Amino acid sequence: MTENYMVCNCKQVSYGTILDALHEMEKFDDVLTIFESVKDMTHCSTGCGGCYKKVLDVISKEMMG
Repeated sequence: MTENYMVCNCKQVSYGTILDALHEMEKFDDVLTIFESVKDMTHCSTGCGGCYKKVLDVISKEMMG
């Protein structure tokens, strides 16, 4: 998946933008807490909400990887 892949079309948040937000965090607690932080930083999933699962998938992939 490329960093230019658009995860949130409503707010124009790319995969790379989400990765950048994740790398700004000091620690990874749990996926839902991280999701809220990423949402606050990038505004993803604040429009229609259709990207919710895609954002969680990016976070989960990064936490495992």
